Amino acid sequence: MIQIVKRKSKLDQGNTWSNGSSTYLEEIKKEVDEVIEEMPKQRDCYLEDELADALWDYLNVLQAIEQERGISTDSVLARACHKYEARISGLESGKTWVDIKHGQKLALAEEQAQQPS
Repeated sequence: MIQIVKRKSKLDQGNTWSNGSSTYLEEIKKEVDEVIEEMPKQRDCYLEDELADALWDYLNVLQAIEQERGISTDSVLARACHKYEARISGLESGKTWVDIKHGQKLALAEEQAQQPS
């Protein structure tokens, strides 16, 4: 799917409707609202379709931010895997949610402090 997003990104270059990541962030808000609206209706194919739209827009945000800020999609996905593996492993080993999150926030602050200004 990421390859499809990259293809679309090339098509979007120069389109006047696109305002980079902010365009897709707004679309995510709309799609999440549509997911919420669809939930009680018990129409699974429609719900899947709305979830797919939210995923599509999220992947487009990642692609746009990669172009705007140089933050790679692969880096975001790797960070997510590391973050949530640590959380789940922590819970499985008996740590509290508060302690896990606190440790992660401290590590993030330390990482930021080591970044050049």
